[in-house]
Amino acid sequence: MFAHNKRLQYTVRVSETNPVLANLMLEQFGGPQGELAAAMRYFTQAIAEDDPGRRDMLFDIATEELSHLEVIGTIVCMLNKGIKGAVAEGLAEQGELFRRMNQGGDSHVTALLYGGGAALTNSGGVPWSAAYIDTIGEPTADLRSNIAAEARAKMIYERLINVTDDAGVAEALGFLMTREVAHQKAFEKALYSIEPNFPPGKLPGEPQFRDKYYNMSVGDGDMRGPWNQGEQWDFVDAPLHNADAGGDGGFSVKMTPDQKALSKRMDERLASDLDSDPTTGADLGAGPGAGAITGERAEADEELPAHPAGARPTDKTRGSSGGTRKR
Repeated sequence: MFAHNKRLQYTVRVSETNPVLANLMLEQFGGPQGELAAAMRYFTQAIAEDDPGRRDMLFDIATEELSHLEVIGTIVCMLNKGIKGAVAEGLAEQGELFRRMNQGGDSHVTALLYGGGAALTNSGGVPWSAAYIDTIGEPTADLRSNIAAEARAKMIYERLINVTDDAGVAEALGFLMTREVAHQKAFEKALYSIEPNFPPGKLPGEPQFRDKYYNMSVGDGDMRGPWNQGEQWDFVDAPLHNADAGGDGGFSVKMTPDQKALSKRMDERLASDLDSDPTTGADLGAGPGAGAITGERAEADEELPAHPAGARPTDKTRGSSGGTRKR
């Protein structure tokens, strides 16, 4: 059962209306790192959680995220108060109203489509999506994802604080940002209260692969650090072979005789004639910048002169540095 307290979790004091700032705030209302996404992520995890301690924690934080959604939504609506009244009542001159609506970003969309309300979109007008929820149903994986989600949300709040000079708005955002830190700590504690918690899931990593570091990107800029050096790591430099030493890096599949026969017929029908040199559409439409066409020898570093304005190759010949070529 849910009950709503009409008082906000944190007092909202907006010193002046600002539809552009309001639109930026939507990032934390209906965006991928926003409060609705967080509330739905933790709520759906909570109702599926069998551990009573984690279930209680997830419900607590999910409910608090809904409180944060109310705070950020209220900020959006307070910042939009001026444009909301102007759009609803049409008291301003048309040109002045148009100017107010188009101050920057997508503030005109928020004003026109949503009447200055808090829309479930991000700051670019993209509607909220359940695709933002990345729960996988394994606590040791989901808790790590939750920690990362809170970290991303904190960064968005930091950026929003940096773009406002409204002290009241910045103060409320600072509270919301700080609660992201508290939630990260709670999720960390819940994660490390599970032993073992790495790797996620039940199956262990295969011993021959789990401690190897493959240096797959070679050349200037190769670096060594704690992620690929020391006794913990078996550093494999420039691996040009397949990982399984007993394999040949190929592929195979077992098929029934009927499947083999059909596959052979398909291969024969679709086989390329390696001895042919067909004239192609690229040949028929080639201009002087196309390089060698079918039947011509490629010339390295060939420079083709520019045609005079309006001059084009005919359908029979094509101009080049070597003169006229017959098609």
